[in-house]
Amino acid sequence: MKNSILKDLIEQYVKAYNTFNIDGMLDVLHESVQFRNISNGDVNTQTQGIEEFRALAEQSAQIFLQRCQVIKSIAITDDKAEVEIDYEGVLSVDLPNGMKAGESVKLQGKSIYQMKDEKLVLIEDYS
Repeated sequence: MKNSILKDLIEQYVKAYNTFNIDGMLDVLHESVQFRNISNGDVNTQTQGIEEFRALAEQSAQIFLQRCQVIKSIAITDDKAEVEIDYEGVLSVDLPNGMKAGESVKLQGKSIYQMKDEKLVLIEDYS
């Protein structure tokens, strides 16, 4: 039962993410949610709590014209899940790294989710 709840939370979160539905993303998050984005082994973004997460989600939504995470697999152990994803987004703004508005971002990675009180309390994105 716990596995199906966690899987449902992840799928709801990803669906809301893909459609820029920030309230839908927040609906499945625990008040004390922690988020970290890890790229090439370095934490480049992190938030603590639902309000910091909301601010980051609203800021991130402005960067993309479209974005899509596709779940390739979900492996659940107790209250944690490791999810393999394919990601593609189209930028709406120029980025400091030299990428330009209209360019596509494609990557493969994984996300770690942890559940507490039937809400997501941890999200770590690795690319």
